[in-house]
Amino acid sequence: MSISDVSSLFTFAGGLGMFLYGMNIMADGMQKTAGGKMKQFLGMLTNNRVMGVILGALITAIIQSSGATTVMVVGFVSAGIMSLSQAVGVIMGANIGTTITAWIVSMSQLGEAFEAMKPEFYAPLLIGIGALLIVFAKRPGRKQAGEILVGLGLLFVGLDFMSSSIAPYTDSPIFARAFALLGGNPILGMIIGLVVTALLQSSSASVGILQTLALNGIVTTNAAIYITLGQNIGSCVTALISSIGGSRTAKRAACIHLSFNVIGSLLFGAAGLVIFTIFPDFAASPINAVEISMFHTVFNLTNTVILFPFAEQLVKLSGRMVPEKAEESGEEDEETKTLRHLDERIFESPAFALETASSEVVHMGEVTLNNLERAIQVLKDRDTRDIEVIMETEKTIDHMEKMLTEYLIKVDNLSLNEHQKLVVANLFYSVSDIERVGDHCENLAELAEDMKAKEISFTGEALEELKNMSTVVLNSFRSAVEARRSGSMDAVRRVSQLEDEADSLEEELRERHIERLSAGECSTSAGIVFLDILTNLERVSDHAYNLAGYVKDEL
Repeated sequence: MSISDVSSLFTFAGGLGMFLYGMNIMADGMQKTAGGKMKQFLGMLTNNRVMGVILGALITAIIQSSGATTVMVVGFVSAGIMSLSQAVGVIMGANIGTTITAWIVSMSQLGEAFEAMKPEFYAPLLIGIGALLIVFAKRPGRKQAGEILVGLGLLFVGLDFMSSSIAPYTDSPIFARAFALLGGNPILGMIIGLVVTALLQSSSASVGILQTLALNGIVTTNAAIYITLGQNIGSCVTALISSIGGSRTAKRAACIHLSFNVIGSLLFGAAGLVIFTIFPDFAASPINAVEISMFHTVFNLTNTVILFPFAEQLVKLSGRMVPEKAEESGEEDEETKTLRHLDERIFESPAFALETASSEVVHMGEVTLNNLERAIQVLKDRDTRDIEVIMETEKTIDHMEKMLTEYLIKVDNLSLNEHQKLVVANLFYSVSDIERVGDHCENLAELAEDMKAKEISFTGEALEELKNMSTVVLNSFRSAVEARRSGSMDAVRRVSQLEDEADSLEEELRERHIERLSAGECSTSAGIVFLDILTNLERVSDHAYNLAGYVKDEL
């Protein structure tokens, strides 16, 4: 091997590195830019399978990887955010969306007649403009645009490096023999495509490499077709690996992706074998990057059209591929639900991961709200069983706080834009405030227990006052949870009004109770408990106000 061969090998490796890194940076910038819209996408994942196909295509076009999209789908299904029937449409759409990268790569041949129209000509300029935006732009949106430009430029420079490193060897007989072998053996061609894609963990990248070889006119049509079919099967490997150790439902989602691509590849492979046998000259003719993009797109679109009506059959097939085990099936407790929902596979899209975290903070708030209602009720009836439930629920709330905090730390380390960073910080504070409300619920239950043990009772007037205060506080916390769930400014204003009302009431009721104590209308022990209850309720209202304030800050 001569020094020039070593140099070509290094150039190819560097080009591949720039291509992969550029694709990663571009996808990262696009995700940040589309961050807010990802929340809308998640809300649109309904039983409308056509919408699922469209969303799957859009999301994959943004994150530039069908494998990553399918890993997210596995996470959504495992977390209970999406059903298997909904997942089928998104998986089909993901295969369509991944063709975008192939078209970007093939742009270099769209303007072959004019050197100035080639993307490689503009690539250095794109990198230059993008770098200036990243370094000097003040607005986050412009910095994200800079990331997209740098990524796109590096992608084209990387392709140019790979292509130029291969160009001196295009006349080598080894390439002709290799592609003749792959073209004459469909199974071997598909295995090569599958293995390369599995190693790179990206069908977009492996198709890009195939197109780079095609740019130099050394790839035959039949070999390209079989390799591309194998690459589509190889894109399933990422999701299959991701589902290992997951729930049965998660494994079924990965199997749906696999069966969808395998069935389509076998159908097209069989059709290709017949056509290439009838037209051997066509089979042996060279194929260019644009034609590979066209086949890749036609394959995924046609496969979706053919198998779309059989979506439910794919779901049933996945059930047979992953048989149900004899497991205990019972109601999940709140802690288990939260742990299941915080699926790290969703980290493939930081925007979705953030939305999942926000949903689970709302879930924690709802659990705490139910405990607050129970604590207020137990002040009246002092039921021992309810007191025990409140204590147990408080332990669950503490565990939820720990799980959510650990999850949010990981989300905070993902690629987020400025607003998403703000939301993560506010979710940290929200979790802490909700946990403190849980502590006050426990305090109220302990006070009820103490009242029962010491047979302490309040006057009718005091009971009515506590009822009024409890109603205000309960509505305040309920509105705060609603503000986090819906992002409603009306809910934020309602919390602010109720907080003012709670502060005024607490001050007024404290003065009245001191007057009753002075008049000897109630015992000292009852007075101390009454004031403790007032303090705890007023603190709950304070935390509700904090929660609403974080939402207001984001809006």
